[in-house]
Amino acid sequence: MQLADTATGGSTSTSQRGWALALTSVAFFMTALDALVVVTALPAIHAGLGGSVGTLEWTINAYTLPFAAGIITAAALGDRLGRRRMYIAGLVIFAVSSAACALAQNAEALIAARAVQGLGAALVTPLSLTILASVFPRERRGAIVGIWGGIGGLAVAAGPLVGGAVVQGLDWHWIFWINVPIGLAAAALSALRLPESRGPARHLDIGGATLAAAGAVSLAWGLVRTADVGWTSIEVITALSVGVGLIAAFMAWESRVSVPMLPLRLLRIRAFTAANATGFLSMAAITSAAFLMSQFFQAGLGYSPLATGLRFLPWTATPLVIAPIAGRVADKVGSRPLMVAGMALQAGGLGWVAAHISAHVSYGVLVLPLAIAGVGISMTIPTTPTAALGAVPPADLGTASGVQNSLQRFGAVFGVAIVTAVFSASGHLGSATGVTAGVQPALAASAALSMVGALTGFAVSRRRARAVTGQQPAPALAQAGERS
Repeated sequence: MQLADTATGGSTSTSQRGWALALTSVAFFMTALDALVVVTALPAIHAGLGGSVGTLEWTINAYTLPFAAGIITAAALGDRLGRRRMYIAGLVIFAVSSAACALAQNAEALIAARAVQGLGAALVTPLSLTILASVFPRERRGAIVGIWGGIGGLAVAAGPLVGGAVVQGLDWHWIFWINVPIGLAAAALSALRLPESRGPARHLDIGGATLAAAGAVSLAWGLVRTADVGWTSIEVITALSVGVGLIAAFMAWESRVSVPMLPLRLLRIRAFTAANATGFLSMAAITSAAFLMSQFFQAGLGYSPLATGLRFLPWTATPLVIAPIAGRVADKVGSRPLMVAGMALQAGGLGWVAAHISAHVSYGVLVLPLAIAGVGISMTIPTTPTAALGAVPPADLGTASGVQNSLQRFGAVFGVAIVTAVFSASGHLGSATGVTAGVQPALAASAALSMVGALTGFAVSRRRARAVTGQQPAPALAQAGERS
């Protein structure tokens, strides 16, 4: 895969490559960490700012929605206006909005700042990979992308632990303050040390991105509000109806626009659609389960934030060991067996935990099922993007990768929205008993999402997907490769 831009691996020095690897890795780690670092801080945020379980949900979703909606547009803006320039803009936006999160005096201000933070992350994440790949020669890019992806896995594992440690040692505001000096320093050093590069100016499907984001927000809002006003309220029915209408309008728009962000012909490729459905559901299950387990460990069992982060490790640290092995096995046997088995294992592990949820359960009882769920998601992480990208023609690789990456993040939003609605139907945040009563059926819903993902995985072709550079979702790299 060859990158067609103004900065190539052959024209950069060892020092530039070292700076590029260091700076993009730190920035990617920071944005990936923030997707989960807030999970163990949610009870402290609730205690400080108040609000319902829906408020806690929007602390996560407000970050993830603009992140998901902005990925494809961010990569195109980098090609048109300069990748380093837009990357630095993303770092500055992320740092400034992190300060706004830390200074928030109420839940509404925090949610608004988190949304801006998500826009910054949408710029940083795809462009960090493009910049990194552009300074290394083609023969070394596989290893470099592997390092980049491994850093993302480390951030996922460290997120709940770092959040718990910071909240317990300082307070919840500091999970956002720590981003400020890191983000601003990375922006300044990037301006000095990273080369500028551009790609061919590409069409920006602003209409498609706007309709998709608006539809997702409307659907998520309707699901969230069921906790407070019920499924039959005019507000919920209207929000869900508008969301469905906007998604339908998005599909109609994409069928007519000359350069769509989602070419509908890709959805007619069964393996591509099935792999994306599995990826959507895998992130829906894992993010919603993490949201629930943080509430259960702290508000239900009384663990401290740090103790909660440590208890996540049998689950969240597993991908660091298992995912690379799963990727190598998939190269030999194909993605489908590992996708199906992985989603089934995650369903079994989460279902096992749900069955043992009680106000007096010992953590030791939960270690094995959490580890099983961790092994399951570890098998799915590398195989889902490989299956999706291997199902499309080479000319569509960049678009397919951006779609796949965005859909996974949208999956996280809807997973949290769905389980919050289930939680609110049976429990509440007012007491340990209320939390336990809500978490049990909601975690069973997370397990059900995983099982549906296992079923959709069966529609992926048995044959091995052709090789794709890197196992991680990499929209910017793939888009650049498309132009080789």
